[in-house]
Amino acid sequence: MPTPPKFDFSVVGELNLDLVLYGLPPNFELDREHLASDLRLTLGSSSAIFAHNLALLGNRVGFHSAIGDDPLGGLCLKRLAESGTDISAVKRLSGKKTGLTVILPQPVKRHILTYPGVMAEMRFEDLDLERIFSAEHLHISSFFLQRALRPKIGELFRLAKQAKLTTSLDTNDDPEGRWDLDLASVLKHVDVLLPNESEACRLATRDDPDTALAFLADYVPLVVLKRGEKGAVARRGKEVITTTPHHTETIDTIGAGDSFDAGFLHNFIRGASLEACLRLGNLAGALSTTRQGGTEAFCDAAHRAAFLNQ
Repeated sequence: MPTPPKFDFSVVGELNLDLVLYGLPPNFELDREHLASDLRLTLGSSSAIFAHNLALLGNRVGFHSAIGDDPLGGLCLKRLAESGTDISAVKRLSGKKTGLTVILPQPVKRHILTYPGVMAEMRFEDLDLERIFSAEHLHISSFFLQRALRPKIGELFRLAKQAKLTTSLDTNDDPEGRWDLDLASVLKHVDVLLPNESEACRLATRDDPDTALAFLADYVPLVVLKRGEKGAVARRGKEVITTTPHHTETIDTIGAGDSFDAGFLHNFIRGASLEACLRLGNLAGALSTTRQGGTEAFCDAAHRAAFLNQ
């Protein structure tokens, strides 16, 4: 008899904290001191927010990343482990610094400043492939931040498919603005691509999100386009399904897209319909916005259960 998978999901990506300053003035002036009304130091990074919230949805999650041997790295591990995520494969790199993201929310948009630290140094050779492939599904976030790993992400997906895993990718933003992802080689072994509208247009080099969606659907069996307040749309071949968002009072949108990914993929690996996957994705994304930071709403068990059971 084959050995059952140890995990539902293996997540490969970055691990850092978010320092969020709230109540900032709408405009900044150089060489002036500006005051914030509140702050939160919370678990950050697309990969870790996704893994954390996925685990609290009831999944067995194995996390594969690297941190520095500093207090920030230790705090990252503590916060992620509290969700039930398995962190035993996270490597501590001696003499290195853990990354940190500083987020400055504004009335409409937000400034995001990231010091990558070791997230840019983790290599393919640092990964425990046997442990990664002891799962049903492999998810990778923040493609462009994984500078050392990036050249072999396509190979990692190929090996995952060879090991009978399903796969997904959320590229997130490219801080360098180059968007130099070889679609054919990287997406060839990806089952689900989860961009937002801006990312889809950049990846497809198209101006219109619908055109970008159609273009990307030629490379990936299932493309899920996150549209913020407009909900989400999934395209599988010629089949297109659109859903409206779950409306709630928004406190903070940090991590909403990663939380959507967690909800969608939670149902996806269980063979649910696209409608059910989108519905839980929208609900999980909305739940994330009801507290400050990308994971705080999921940490509150009573709040999480009441919201998801609506």
